[in-house]
Amino acid sequence: MSRVVLMCGPAGSGKSTVARRLESEGMVRLSFDQEAWRRGIQTMPLPADVREDIEQELRARLAYRDLLRPLGVVPETIYLATPRAVALERMDARSHEHADDYALPNDVAAEYFDHFQPPTADEGPLTVLGASALH
Repeated sequence: MSRVVLMCGPAGSGKSTVARRLESEGMVRLSFDQEAWRRGIQTMPLPADVREDIEQELRARLAYRDLLRPLGVVPETIYLATPRAVALERMDARSHEHADDYALPNDVAAEYFDHFQPPTADEGPLTVLGASALH
């Protein structure tokens, strides 16, 4: 059976850690950060035109939820519900050495966290993982 997982959470919530775990189990990973790094872009946030270009490329590699349902694949969402202090501490500790390690200024990381809108169960199957799930 095919499985599609949509990962969400603010910067520093642990998405890359969980995604790498799923990738090690054989899943294919599509990531804005990975794609930006591959293109030689090492600063975030991305300019709007670059973000749009990367989004179009990633969407071309992924069928949308509504297209998957008739195929018997119901995408699930994994939401990393990490406390604000933990996410911001992780962001502050980043060393900017690889695509899963983008650094953001503290104020930008805080703004990302504060404006993140968590998914709800009415959007489809939802698994909520707390910070302790990453250990």
